[in-house]
Amino acid sequence: MTLPLQFINVSKSFNDKKVLDGVNFSVSSEEIFGFIGLNGVGKTTLIKITLDLLDQSDGEVKIFGKSRILPESRQKVCYLPEKFSPPSELEGQEFIKFVLSFYHKKYDSFKAKELCDSLELDFDILKTRVTKYSKGMTQKLGLIATFLSESELIILDEPMSGLDPKARIALKEQLIKYQKQDKTIFFSSHILADMDEICNNIAVLNNKKIVYSGDVNGFKVKHNKNNLDQAFLAEIGVC
Repeated sequence: MTLPLQFINVSKSFNDKKVLDGVNFSVSSEEIFGFIGLNGVGKTTLIKITLDLLDQSDGEVKIFGKSRILPESRQKVCYLPEKFSPPSELEGQEFIKFVLSFYHKKYDSFKAKELCDSLELDFDILKTRVTKYSKGMTQKLGLIATFLSESELIILDEPMSGLDPKARIALKEQLIKYQKQDKTIFFSSHILADMDEICNNIAVLNNKKIVYSGDVNGFKVKHNKNNLDQAFLAEIGVC
């Protein structure tokens, strides 16, 4: 089976500053894969390279076996950035329809309502312009559009941003449900407890390199820790 994501010796420099150095790891089909690292270490840079929003300095990224520079490689991918800001002139429903148009999908109000209910967003708010949305509501709108795309691979950069604890629990349940539909999820997050709960595998980025890639429990065993937070801090030499 073709891997949804492969990072092969990926390096990136901005002027004379190297931020990624020989990054190697892969994401298997139908798994929830977590990407971990401190702020500013290059996680978002790697995601942008994957989506052809940045060029790498060296190496290669493959999406479903095709080079990420080929537009067709991204046809099965939907991406939600960390700083998500939908066009202010659109209603929520209009924004979802706009996103779905890229995937040749029609808006299904029944599915939209199901997702609104699962993420605890008032379905009627979709008829309101997004300028009236709170940060949490805006984040939920982006997540709903992403899930409705039914893409084989979704890439989420800090998807828990702006969500309260109750909404985070609802999102984790929805991510697991999405995975069970034979989908693959790749996401970064600073909330390692969430990753500990739902991820099959993780990759840890530190000092420009991948210092661990593999099973979540294996990472905790490596550092003899009970949770992912403690294991990560041990890996980067904090405790």
